[in-house]
Amino acid sequence: MTNQQAHTDPEGVFEVVWPLGKPTHQTRPPNDRLPDLNHKVIGELWDYLFRGEEIFPILRDDLTRLYPGIRFVTYETFGNVHGPQQRELMGALPQLLRQHKVDAVISAIGAGGACTPAVLRAAAAVERQGIPSVSVISSGFLKQAAVIAKGLGLPDMAIAEFPGVPMTQSQAVLREQVVTLLLPRIIAGLSKPIQAKVVLEDSEPAPRDIVFRGGLDDVLEYFHEHNWSDGLPVVPPTVARVEQFLRFTDRPPNEVIGVCPPANREASVWNVAVNGVLAGCRPEYMPILLAITEVICDEKFKVEDAGSTPGWEPLIILSGPIVKQLHFNSAQGVMRMGRQANTSVGRFLRLMVRNIAGFTHAPEGADKGTIGQSFLVALAENEEAVADLGWQPFSVDQGFRAGENVVTVQSVVAISAPTYSQSERAEEHAALLADVIGQRACGYWAAVGMCYANWHPLIVLSPSIAKVFSDSGWSKNDIRQYFYEHVKIKASTAERYAYGAGLTGFRIIQSVKQGLLSAAYHESDDPDRLVPVFQRAEWIGIVVAGDPARNQSKGYVCNHVQGIPTSRSIRLPADWDQRLGVSGS
Repeated sequence: MTNQQAHTDPEGVFEVVWPLGKPTHQTRPPNDRLPDLNHKVIGELWDYLFRGEEIFPILRDDLTRLYPGIRFVTYETFGNVHGPQQRELMGALPQLLRQHKVDAVISAIGAGGACTPAVLRAAAAVERQGIPSVSVISSGFLKQAAVIAKGLGLPDMAIAEFPGVPMTQSQAVLREQVVTLLLPRIIAGLSKPIQAKVVLEDSEPAPRDIVFRGGLDDVLEYFHEHNWSDGLPVVPPTVARVEQFLRFTDRPPNEVIGVCPPANREASVWNVAVNGVLAGCRPEYMPILLAITEVICDEKFKVEDAGSTPGWEPLIILSGPIVKQLHFNSAQGVMRMGRQANTSVGRFLRLMVRNIAGFTHAPEGADKGTIGQSFLVALAENEEAVADLGWQPFSVDQGFRAGENVVTVQSVVAISAPTYSQSERAEEHAALLADVIGQRACGYWAAVGMCYANWHPLIVLSPSIAKVFSDSGWSKNDIRQYFYEHVKIKASTAERYAYGAGLTGFRIIQSVKQGLLSAAYHESDDPDRLVPVFQRAEWIGIVVAGDPARNQSKGYVCNHVQGIPTSRSIRLPADWDQRLGVSGS
């Protein structure tokens, strides 16, 4: 009997299960609105983006004109709801609202794929305190806002649409839009009663329920229509195929690994296996898939921002004996599609981000990557080459023991040009890599990293380049320190880049005063002073992989605090070697 026949009936009909997880949100109705805004205290919550420093003063002036007794608690009182300290702010928000006797809140400005969720999360926190809110969302993000609000359990949140793209409007047009269109919508959102919609949710299937029966073409079309695929053909997830994956873990199928926002669905051992089948993984990859899922369910990874407009993709870095054991490629073409292990595991992660976290880019999806990029295959570290150099593997840099099987996931928002350097001297290689990878690839996005005070670019060295460094007596820390000391950018240029990205409230000096950036960023008041592109040397990742026959390196730019490198040990069953032997790997 062939493998396909084992999962179909004699007519070739597949019986497949669904790839999603159980939703965890509980829907609640909106709070009552204020019948009159006069003599009310309005709180301002801002994500420090998209010209709020211009918009809020206009709103204050016109609301005061219409309601002379109105008062405001300005956004400076609360802090940045989308900044590096947002979790602390959300924890303190209920007390601050009570302390300032806030009657209603304006939460703004959602004009990006990560800031829209941040604005709505802040508004949801306000609503849960029994206080009405209205969220300012630009036109292009209204459908994303609906998805986010549903995942938060508040599908009827009040939204005030900001028409158009705030970053491309003149000051005159911006003012006119705020006064004539946005202001009335904010007033209505705070004062007009909201008629809660009656939403009849379809009962969702249990894990083993058969959701569709049909031939291969019918199954592929069914998954495509439901946005459960990535546009490529998938392997039909039959119960029998899923159970093959479960043989490679001791964890029970119903174990919940975590919850993935913004859809806020459970990621369980069962639906990890289902999505592993869909992606074309082999069953023995299951321990790796579980470790990857633990990472994206870790709140510090911030998978809820995987739909941000820069279009970052998560990158898997795999270390340990399992690389060779399961035939991952760590040499020539390491980042090419083609090797089943690297390709299918990378694809699995993209499917989990779609199916469990909810990031599709369909018209009603939460993925707002403006242009975006395709999924990345898993990057396997060449630990044999690392050992020959006398260096420690990347996993040790992440706090694990050498020889331990470890998976790390981090965001990649941009990739450098393939960078060729030549010389038998480490200094010459370092200078060229610092120029191409550091200055050119990382320099532009460094401003966003400064704004969020967290940034972890990755450098991949081919073994031949790493050997020159090692033979010259350089450690990975020496390379990191060279980048930190030699790659700099004008402060004024960094702030200009940040402003263009929508970070209109960012100023380097303020971040230094708040202790978010070191004193190295404000050694003088000269706007053209040079400041470090890399905030901390130790935050630069270095992996040795690729073709040892060529002198090439490459840089991978992280998307600041979104998708910071997060690692997990890969847990293998006690009788792993026996199970692997039975599978024939």
